[in-house]
Amino acid sequence: MKTIFLTLLSSMVALGSLIAQDSPAANKEEVAVIKTNAGEMVVQFWTDAAPETIANFKKLAKSGFYNGTIFHRIVKNFMIQGGDPNSKDPAKEAIYGEGGPGYKIKAEFNDHSHERGVISMAREPDPDSAGSQFFICLAPVSRLDHQYTTFGKLIKGLDVLDKIGDNPVTMQHGERSKPTQRITIESIKIVPADSVK
Repeated sequence: MKTIFLTLLSSMVALGSLIAQDSPAANKEEVAVIKTNAGEMVVQFWTDAAPETIANFKKLAKSGFYNGTIFHRIVKNFMIQGGDPNSKDPAKEAIYGEGGPGYKIKAEFNDHSHERGVISMAREPDPDSAGSQFFICLAPVSRLDHQYTTFGKLIKGLDVLDKIGDNPVTMQHGERSKPTQRITIESIKIVPADSVK
């Protein structure tokens, strides 16, 4: 009887050890650290709301796709938009806003509202036309809810968001949204949430 109990106990300990090893890797929460020449912003992902959108964003970020792009569109009291690979090249200014990764992803509209600090995917009129471009809300914009894919929010760097949003802008494409200076995304790193203080 004692031998059976000890065998059972050692099996439970071994199982517990396996679970402990697997759980952190499986459940490790990751965040995105957006490093710009105006400061850093940290995004917490809503994995329950838009898993495919998040997977795409992480893949692009890890490949260095966003490095050197700019926030090419700033609309006061609305949002800042970035993620266009064309924006790496000042000579392509006429086509800023038209670039992407060469493919489109499906929309994942959800119940997370477009509040200040929320990150969402930019798209064309077709709902399933997002690629790499994203925007971060400067203020609540509820009219976009269920029409654009929200997938996270800033947990750090709201002051940087406001600083970028306060940049002077001039006219482009019929709206006052062209920043007068380049706000560069130096890198977007995907890191464990517990590594960000």
